[in-house]
Amino acid sequence: MDFSEKDELYKDSMLYKVAWLYYIDGLTQKEIAEKLSVSRMKIIKMLEESRKRKIVRFHFSTLYRNKNTTEKQLIHKYQLKDVFVVPWSSSDKLPENLGQATAMYLNDLIQDDSLVGVGYGETMGAFLKNLSKMTDKNVSVVSMTGGVMPYIKQIGNGIIDLKHYLIPAPLIVSNKELAGAIMNEKAVSDIMDMTKETKVVVTSLGGMEENSTVLRTRLLTTERFKKLKSAGAIGDMLMHFIDKDGHLVDDEIEERIISTKLEDLKINDYIIAAAGGEEKLSIIHTAITHGLVNVLITDEVTAELLLGANEWKEQKNTY
Repeated sequence: MDFSEKDELYKDSMLYKVAWLYYIDGLTQKEIAEKLSVSRMKIIKMLEESRKRKIVRFHFSTLYRNKNTTEKQLIHKYQLKDVFVVPWSSSDKLPENLGQATAMYLNDLIQDDSLVGVGYGETMGAFLKNLSKMTDKNVSVVSMTGGVMPYIKQIGNGIIDLKHYLIPAPLIVSNKELAGAIMNEKAVSDIMDMTKETKVVVTSLGGMEENSTVLRTRLLTTERFKKLKSAGAIGDMLMHFIDKDGHLVDDEIEERIISTKLEDLKINDYIIAAAGGEEKLSIIHTAITHGLVNVLITDEVTAELLLGANEWKEQKNTY
């Protein structure tokens, strides 16, 4: 054994010892630093590394936790199957925090050998990356829409660690005839058939703000986006743009997308939406009041605004 191997073994043993003293024995960082004759900053760095290297793993109960008042009120008000509210989240880290919370929730929910339908977007990318890191279960994910590149860009390496089935087609094509032809291709129809076998679907919801995912990723032009908004679109779910009454917006883009129909989602036992932020209140409110979603994962601010939806609607004059 050379010095480098000895050094690595010593480092591992120290990380384990520090983690044990802090999380199991309950010593403070200061007490551990004094006990090991190192600085408190060194202990902080070692605790962080122990988490990154999975010497320590955290598990927060999500399904059988004692639900807080806000969660109970949302479940009752909107007749939802469940609600999980992230205790705190800054706006700039909201997609990452919601994605992580969704991964925790799903990991508690599913059994081994589960097939899960997944939407696309920044939050879904964070969800899959976190799920791939934390789950020990055999889980397969199937894309609910076309758009291989949007999935790969958002998900990154996370999807490589999960058994995955992506629809081999663009998300939006040039005309409805081409969309129909693509949907009839065996490679595509085989994956689309798999989406009908899921019992759990996880998706985000898109708003109509200027920095929305569909604009940032150039899935839609600014002109098309404005046209959809003028036609009454309050947001999208799996690239289906809907109005305040939960109806599809009358726009030809609906005939050009490769995506699971919203009506087909209702066969799933769990339709989980991870979404938050004031700019998405309209689409969240509509999705949970029109049966498009039965489990909501959101942040505290959005949850409180949803509970005061009547006042919010009057102030924003959205509906």
